[in-house]
Amino acid sequence: MTAIVTVLGHDRVGIIAAVCTLLANRNVNILDISQTILQGAFTMVMSVDIGACEIAFGELAAELDELGKDMGLSIRIQREGIFDAMHRI
Repeated sequence: MTAIVTVLGHDRVGIIAAVCTLLANRNVNILDISQTILQGAFTMVMSVDIGACEIAFGELAAELDELGKDMGLSIRIQREGIFDAMHRI
């Protein structure tokens, strides 16, 4: 199952490392990643495979949200099907 992770916030050292470490620790594979800095704002979008994730989707979302709060970022995960459905409307 594929999901999309988005990360937004002020740029700082260690954002990619922290998010990727959390995902790796939960056996989530990163399929694709794009990141940029727009006028000092860090933005990252990741496509991830959550098929082998060791915890429930809701728990993973909560862990990412908590990491975001700790780092002053907005980190969200959504199932890819949501994006597919939006494009069909």
